[in-house]
Formats: sequence, C-alpha cells, structure tokens
Amino acid sequence: MTELTARDVKDAAANLEPVAARTPALTALSLDQAAGWPVVCKAECLQRTGSFKFRGAYHHASCLPAKERGGGLIGASSGNHAQALALAGRLLEVPATVVIPADAPAPKVEGVRALGGRVVTYRRGSEDRDDLVADIAARDGLAVVPSANSLHIMAGAGTAALELLTEHPEIETLVVPVGGGGLAAGTATIAKHLNPGIMVIGVEPEDGADTLLSMRCGQRIALPETPFTIADGLGHTRPSPLTWAVNSRLLDAVVTVTDQDITIAMAFTFRHLKVVAEPSGACALAAVLAGRVPHESGTIGVVISGGGVDLPTFHRLISQPSHRKDHARA
Repeated sequence: MTELTARDVKDAAANLEPVAARTPALTALSLDQAAGWPVVCKAECLQRTGSFKFRGAYHHASCLPAKERGGGLIGASSGNHAQALALAGRLLEVPATVVIPADAPAPKVEGVRALGGRVVTYRRGSEDRDDLVADIAARDGLAVVPSANSLHIMAGAGTAALELLTEHPEIETLVVPVGGGGLAAGTATIAKHLNPGIMVIGVEPEDGADTLLSMRCGQRIALPETPFTIADGLGHTRPSPLTWAVNSRLLDAVVTVTDQDITIAMAFTFRHLKVVAEPSGACALAAVLAGRVPHESGTIGVVISGGGVDLPTFHRLISQPSHRKDHARA
C-alpha cells in the first residue's frame, strides 16, 4: 500500500468488523437548535478503549507479518493510542509497550496497565518520544505501531466515517478533530469517495494549530514549542508526512477552537447527548457550536473522537458558571 484509497478503508472495515464496536450515531433536537442545522454525532467515545484509536491500532498491528509482530508491539501516545495498542496486543496475543507522557490523564495510563500493556513515561518538552520508541524497539525487537503516520492507521480510522456516512448519506459537511491527522485523512478519503461534493472540515485547538499553519504555508510547518491546550491528544507540533499528504489535498478547511469552546462542547455533549467526551474528543462539536464551521445547508456530521477524561477533571471543566449560563439557553 503506497497511497491511501477508499478500498483500503473498506478493507479495514472488513478486518475490524469482528473486533471493533459499531458506535452509535447520536442526534438531539436541542443540538440541532443550538447548531442551527441538523447534526449527527458519531460517538467514538463509546468505541473499545474509549476512542477511535482502536480501529487504526488493531488494523495496523493485525496487518503486520506474524514474525514481525511476534516479538511485541510498541507505540507512543498521549493516552488513547496507548490503550488501543494495549488492547490490540492482547487480542493478537503479543506484548505491547507504550511510551506515554508523564502528565497523561490517569484513566488512560490505568487503562493501558489494565489491558496488560507495559508503560514507559517521558517528559514532554525535554525528551523526544520518537527517539525513545526507536531505541526501545531496536533494543527489544519490537514492531513500531505509529499513532497516525501509517496508511493502515489512517485506513482503520476512516472506518468510523464509513459507518457514519453509510447510515446517514444526507450529511453534507463532516467535521473531525486533527491531531496527528490519521482520523482526518481516513475520513476525508472515504468521504470524498462516497460523496465527492461533501465538505470535510478539520478542527484544531487554537494553541496547537500546526495543520492550519501548514495549510496556509503550503508545506509542513513545525510549531516552535509543544502546544499547551486542554485537548492534550491534539497537541502536535507538526503534521505527519503521510497524513499531511492526504489532508493537504482533501480537507476543505481547518478551523480552530479555544479551550472555552471545547469545555462548552463537553458540557453540551454530556447534558444533551448523555455521553462523556474528553477535550480532544469534543473539538469537532465545539467548532460547530461556536459557529466556526463553514456550512450552507443540510446535515452536519461530527466525530466525537474519544472519552478518556478522569471524573474530577471532567466535573471541573463542565461545571464552570459561564458554561451553565450558555447551556441554560440551549
């Protein structure tokens, strides 16, 4: 596989069918009223391990030659890919090691260990996680499973959009968060195949908009430092080469949201859709609710990409007085 195609996404869907959850597409009249358009949300926060990441991690790992993955798997993540990789290893009966930030949310770290994964921590900003992964992989003979920069990862991630658009072909604009870019790339690839006229919009946190900056410059641009945002899963400094090759061509636009936009969306999701979204997972809906998404008519599709947030943090973020006031009108 040298270029991501819709066939790759469909093949990934067949591979994942026995193991991945077909997550629900959620709607609410209150959401339509708040957005000003009909909105359908793909609840990947209800996927196995709590995020869309399981789709790509399992698909990539299962496509590795048995001899290559037999020594074990390794990957780096802020948490969601880590849990996904741990479960993939468990299902494929191979050990999994994950390199994770020392400040990652506790539920994500605990989730990795509960699934039998080995956790290696690093300090953001002072240690290079990719170098650490490469060193451990070479030393222990492990197969690296990237969090985004892999055609199999992108294909697996795109299966969420395939399910959503199969169930709701009326969607005219599809909104997805952009971190490493794998979800956006897989989504855009299958969406444009199923409906060439569909708009696919990426969303980044305002303080971590490496893809938006790169699109404005016409090439991959690195942020000067690691972004500081509550959407920790989207805190990348530079688009991955493979995801950039797809997203720079297929995304119709990239917009940004503030941390306040994100927490408002988290509160809305909990109160009106009755599901928990982590900050990164709420970004796409945040853009819709904040009026940042270019949309002229028809239904909007949104991917709620994950729900990995600890209870005290979730309660603190959704309980701010300004958010209660905002949603009293919704």
